[in-house]
Amino acid sequence: MKLNPKFLTHTSKEDYYMVSTGDTKFSGMVKSNETAAFIIECLKKETSEKEIVDKLVAEYANADRKTVEKDVADIIAKLRKIDAIV
Repeated sequence: MKLNPKFLTHTSKEDYYMVSTGDTKFSGMVKSNETAAFIIECLKKETSEKEIVDKLVAEYANADRKTVEKDVADIIAKLRKIDAIV
């Protein structure tokens, strides 16, 4: 899976945004937290849900893997809902 190229990302200080630029179900802007932005960055290259979980667990040493798996699945489901993942 990969981020839909019709979505652009932007970071401004500690604010993370994703904007739809084309023909998608969603037309607007998404403001993300740091974790969601990390996941979206991972999706800029072809990746799997497991690879994203592995990267988050490596990035945040105290992260509980089960919690990370649930959070990643939730965010990916939301991104799929707005056609942000191809």
